[in-house]
Amino acid sequence: MDSKHVIITGGAGYIGSLLTGALLNRGHRVTVVDNLQFGGESLLGYWQHPGFRFRKADIVDREAMNDGLFSGAHAVVHLAAVVGFPACKAAGDEKSWSVNFDGTRNVFEAANAAGVERFIYASTYSNYGIAEDDQPVTEDSPLHPQSLYAETKIAAEQYLLSCAGERCAPLVFRFATLFGVSPRTRFDLIINQFVWEALTKRELMIYQRGYSRSFVHIRDVAAGVSLALDAPLEKIRGQVYNLGSDSGNYTKDEVIELVKKHIDVKVTYKDLSFDGDMRNVSVSFAKIRQALGFDTTINVEQGIVEVRDVIEQGVIKDSDPTRYLNARLITH
Repeated sequence: MDSKHVIITGGAGYIGSLLTGALLNRGHRVTVVDNLQFGGESLLGYWQHPGFRFRKADIVDREAMNDGLFSGAHAVVHLAAVVGFPACKAAGDEKSWSVNFDGTRNVFEAANAAGVERFIYASTYSNYGIAEDDQPVTEDSPLHPQSLYAETKIAAEQYLLSCAGERCAPLVFRFATLFGVSPRTRFDLIINQFVWEALTKRELMIYQRGYSRSFVHIRDVAAGVSLALDAPLEKIRGQVYNLGSDSGNYTKDEVIELVKKHIDVKVTYKDLSFDGDMRNVSVSFAKIRQALGFDTTINVEQGIVEVRDVIEQGVIKDSDPTRYLNARLITH
């Protein structure tokens, strides 16, 4: 157990609310920074924890970021963003760039000025777009953004990597598609959404059925971030890691078969193309496994059962994915 101080931006969101508990359990002190656009109920379970602090602030507010917020912190985990192509499309170019690029720069500059040791950035494998040769993409593969979301994330990555020589060491994690339950579960993500629709509609309409995706459970993401907090700085500074596991590469058809195994649902396939995040890619996770010793512990089938159970048992009642798809600003 230790008492390293970690600041999580967007900490009331899907990843942040789970990561907060994981780090507190490890003995870290945690300060969550969030503008609470979607409320902070996901943090209430930590409110009386002696290692927990909360600061209501918006990352686009440079003054708020420089108001002693990062003083004494060991690391920043930067999750706050407009997340996903539907949210970016709804928010528009100006808002998306302001939050995802300018906000990232504000947070890094403030952390660097305060002497924070490391800066962990939540990016996305959406940046790869569609693979050119059908081979698993690596951290060195060309980036082919298919959406405004990916464009803003790539720009923020490039800025941070250009700052690798600064006192604060930046690390970029390109997360696979997340699934699983957290204190603020999202249902606009493919596996969680498939389970919700299968249970509530008893029918799934599937587009782009042959497309490949890579998936990672949210608790495994929290474990990966925890590794980065303790890893030697030379494995962190200026590095990019795909975060997930080779065992998490699935086609949509394979995911559907797993959903059908655990939920009685009718599946309809429809050919349709549309603008947005047209990912069709398998990802290599060899680098993070070799450098940080990371591997996943929860597979897609286990995640499907987990999400099914919390909905069927009424633990989560408001699971309508349109609540997220229509949102203008979503934090990781």
